[in-house]
Amino acid sequence: SGVYMISNSAAIKAKEDQVLTKSCPSLSQMIARQTWSRQMDFIMSCVGFAVGLGNVWRFPYLCYKNGGGVFLIPYLLMVFVGGVPVFFLEIALGQFMKQGGVATWNIAPLFKGLGLASMVIVFFCNTYYIMVLVWGLYFLAHSFTSPLPWATCGHEWNTVNCTTNFSRVCLNQSLSPSPANVSSLNTSASCLEHTGLRSSVMEFWERKVLRLSGGLDEVGDINGYLVLCLLATWVIVYFCIWKGVKSAGKVVYFTAVFPYLVLVVLFVHGVSLPGAVNGIIYYLKPDWSKLSEAQVWIDAATQIFFSYAIGLGALTALGSYNRFNNNCYQDAFILALINSGTSFFAGFVVFSVLGFMAAEQGVDISNVAESGPGLAFIAYPKAVSLMPLAPLWAPNFILLITLTLIHFVGVEGFITGIMDMLPPKSFLCSLRREVVVAICCFTCFTIDLSMVTQGGMYVFQLFDYYSASGITLLWQAFWECVVVAWVYGADRFMDDVACMIGYRPLPYMKWCWSYVTPVVCMGVFMFHVVNYKRLVYNAVYVYPWWGEVLGWFLALSSMLCIPLTVLYKLLHCKGSLRERWQHLTTPVWGRHHLEFLPPENEARLLPKAEENKNTLLYESVI
Repeated sequence: SGVYMISNSAAIKAKEDQVLTKSCPSLSQMIARQTWSRQMDFIMSCVGFAVGLGNVWRFPYLCYKNGGGVFLIPYLLMVFVGGVPVFFLEIALGQFMKQGGVATWNIAPLFKGLGLASMVIVFFCNTYYIMVLVWGLYFLAHSFTSPLPWATCGHEWNTVNCTTNFSRVCLNQSLSPSPANVSSLNTSASCLEHTGLRSSVMEFWERKVLRLSGGLDEVGDINGYLVLCLLATWVIVYFCIWKGVKSAGKVVYFTAVFPYLVLVVLFVHGVSLPGAVNGIIYYLKPDWSKLSEAQVWIDAATQIFFSYAIGLGALTALGSYNRFNNNCYQDAFILALINSGTSFFAGFVVFSVLGFMAAEQGVDISNVAESGPGLAFIAYPKAVSLMPLAPLWAPNFILLITLTLIHFVGVEGFITGIMDMLPPKSFLCSLRREVVVAICCFTCFTIDLSMVTQGGMYVFQLFDYYSASGITLLWQAFWECVVVAWVYGADRFMDDVACMIGYRPLPYMKWCWSYVTPVVCMGVFMFHVVNYKRLVYNAVYVYPWWGEVLGWFLALSSMLCIPLTVLYKLLHCKGSLRERWQHLTTPVWGRHHLEFLPPENEARLLPKAEENKNTLLYESVI
């Protein structure tokens, strides 16, 4: 970073501020911004955020839903043409502009709606994503008993069709009207379909945790236990981020590392189960016919953007706390490798258990469990219940889903954007950070109450499908690339990156920002619109028309932020259309950018430093 010699004399300081204001009125008056205590804090925060539920929960169920191994082909393709380039763009943009998800688009003020859109998306994401952690905490509360409640039948929530073992069911059907509980791995699919048997773990999930109603219009009662878990989860999130990155940077060392230990244990146990090999083969062997289905490509693209946290503004916020000369180019590749590698590894864990469940029940792997958001809460608890000393391992598994994967970094990104947006002299800006965080957490908690009802899962999937994934992230990524590459200039931004890291990245990045990634994003976006189908839960329940309308309202609430902001700014700016465009696309620089201005401007902005005993070293980055 550049180091300037600036006198600490009050008179000279006042004169400097006066010169800056008169000579360059577009410069934002930045105050000192927090930075990571160590660069490893940034790496671990990104790992803790990116390597989370999107990897161990969402990736396996999308892979299972789309035919197993064939999903990996479009997924890997999207990593290189969409995931890595946009991931790097967002981190580098935040590091260069030293602002959160909204203010960072001062690089092209006309398109500041991109920041507003990301704030809306991350707000929805923070709201519904927390529910996965709430369910995990609910499992945790029930994991300190022996035997585990989801490992046996005979509870109040179980039906007469509940069974823990599927052997000799068909054989005993002629002798006894009730299924037997003896272990075996050979049962005909037609027999099981006829008897309608259901696994104990599936009944615990649907009838105890969710208490699932018949549809979106059947709200039902609020689950008091889930409300307590919801409250506890938001309290944990609050205390993780209330002091800012200085406190969050310490928490992530545990939250980023511990999930790998649990995943390794589950993997070692999972591959040793009978039938696990068939599950892994299903996971790795592609069904080429699936590649012609639009939904496979749509899910692959959206999963990349979802698990990489692209378009949420969180990566930009995390990057803004970096040192100005941090090598964000290297960080982007490392984090992308960790992210996709974790997703791939989690797939082995889930599919080894699905292979065992399929062999145990005598059905095809594609029919062994629901392919919806609840898949992880069937496969992972099943794996734990089969382990020796299951009650001992159960809490560790639950920690994988709850405390270790709490997405406080996403909330941190939202809070950063809010704090950067507030007017300096407003009442809200005068509030302490702790109060602003509390208001945001309470607002999300209130909305989440709709998801702890008997119809809560239908509301959850509505948020998951429309608000913070799918077309909204594709739309966001498309405009981010267009604005940086064509409005600000791809070569210009490559030069900015070179100023930070000391060398220009590979031309591959510029080509992706300018051509490949926008074409891919818009192509998949149009593919999705043309092949649009009604939302379905668990391949059975079709959402009503008013549910679809509510979903599109969630999607458009972020997507329309971009064109409406552009239209508003153009209409409220004076001059010809060309003059308006030129004025509104001129970057608003921060004080830390002074060292990159032309020499004549720098001489005009900064008074000559006088070398005397009052002279101090001033690092412009901080």
